[in-house]
Amino acid sequence: MDILPGASKAFPMKHLQARDAKDRVIVIGAGMGGLASAIRLAAAGLSVTMLERADAPGGKARALPSAAGPVDTGPTVLTMRHVFDALFALNGERLDDHLTLIPQAILARHWWPGSGPLDLTPDRDANAAAIRAFAGPQEAEAFLRFDALTESLYHAFDAPVMQAARPDLPAIARAALSQPRLWPALRPGLSVEGLLKQHFRDPRLIQLFARYATYVGGKPAHSPAVLSLIWRAEARGVWAVEGGMHHLAAALAALAERMGVQFRYGTAATRITRQSGRVTGVQIDGGRTLPCGACVFNGDPAALTTGLLGDAAQKALPARAAAPPSLSALVWAFAATPQGPRAAELIHHNLFFTDDPAREFGPIGKGQMPDAPTLYLCAEDRARGPAPAGTLERFEIILNAPAGLPARPEDFTRCRHMTFDHLSQMGLTFSPLPDNPALTTPAMLNRLFPASQGAIYGRSPEGTMAAFQRPPARTALPGLYLAGGGAHPGAGVPMAALSAMHAAAAIMQDRISGSKSAPMAMRGGISTVSRMTGGARSRS
Repeated sequence: MDILPGASKAFPMKHLQARDAKDRVIVIGAGMGGLASAIRLAAAGLSVTMLERADAPGGKARALPSAAGPVDTGPTVLTMRHVFDALFALNGERLDDHLTLIPQAILARHWWPGSGPLDLTPDRDANAAAIRAFAGPQEAEAFLRFDALTESLYHAFDAPVMQAARPDLPAIARAALSQPRLWPALRPGLSVEGLLKQHFRDPRLIQLFARYATYVGGKPAHSPAVLSLIWRAEARGVWAVEGGMHHLAAALAALAERMGVQFRYGTAATRITRQSGRVTGVQIDGGRTLPCGACVFNGDPAALTTGLLGDAAQKALPARAAAPPSLSALVWAFAATPQGPRAAELIHHNLFFTDDPAREFGPIGKGQMPDAPTLYLCAEDRARGPAPAGTLERFEIILNAPAGLPARPEDFTRCRHMTFDHLSQMGLTFSPLPDNPALTTPAMLNRLFPASQGAIYGRSPEGTMAAFQRPPARTALPGLYLAGGGAHPGAGVPMAALSAMHAAAAIMQDRISGSKSAPMAMRGGISTVSRMTGGARSRS
């Protein structure tokens, strides 16, 4: 009799296959949240089937082919690695035995027209010294105050927001009351940009730290000041993944398979079915219905609220769970040889700022392409250091863009000029320049991720109460749960994985509360709560 790797004899493979529908969970979407959900549920002893309409795992962590190998078109680095260490530990494994993570000594290198580079690192004092040399002693002192504030915000919001099943208002209030230094950052209506203007005078530093709002899909002038804590999440450490971030998705899928999860690629879910008021199955293309006792949806919540998965699922969430949408992006993924004075200075993580943020976010706020965008450039093959001159390398370049941007043939030419003319003016060119297939647009993202409008972070984080309007794991339809960047606690690779912790815990809690029998034992005799949630807490 086959035994799942890392499992006890209490849960042999044959036993999992023989269970009835109530013990089966279907996960829709093999993105980071879906993969993490499948792993946690398999660790809980449930029979899990993953449905993925694409032919590979990863969701937005996808890659395009190039002459130098697959190039990432989504997230480029990993933060909060302890979240992923915990997933492998659920099966008695080590992440480092299956994936090579490369710590980055420099978090990012930043250029502005006429100035830079400015490097930031995980070292607070080194950052203060770099900013002192770049912008003067007053700005260095301002950075130290800002860094201390965001560190306090990070610690204050970790337990009641990121680690909680939904934002815990009383706990947030207690944290704020106990630390008066946090009060200015929590003032209703204060934006990330507004908070930064209270600390810095140099517009370049305001622009630099304001960009962290875009990491979760918000415009800096409209995103709540508390999101400045994202800086501290990155400052705690950044890792590049050997081969690209799509290798992380592949490693998680392989882990899930070792734990008994069945993957069905090239299979789209078309309807979530219910009977007697709860989920009973998922219909797939071709008309067949797969029975289940619970379903985890790892897609944009708008796919549910717009009825793409049937009437029952449509009524499971309020419309505000998916609207308004976050920012989208224009993404280049290509191979080329970099040239010019900046070519030798590129590192893995690079930012080329516009000299006028209003020409970026003004048009985006009107649903238009930016006139003068900031460019994020990932030199994927430089995770371990500089590449030899003249080498063909892989690059990903990301421009912020509005969700819902229509597809127009002329926009490729405009985007190409905006991107590569700006880089050329700053001393960086590429040979050859990429062609149309290298560009992913919001309209293309909408086709890949239905009903999203191309938004890559779910619901917009803009507005004082935005965090409380993002949907939690449980929906109004019993048996239907959410995971992924569109669910609480929000966007980003580690946040999507944390959403899976909440979804899996909710499923197990509901199984216990809805059963007259004793709580189901976990493989290896570990209790439900400790196995599902204990390993995901930060060690820092």
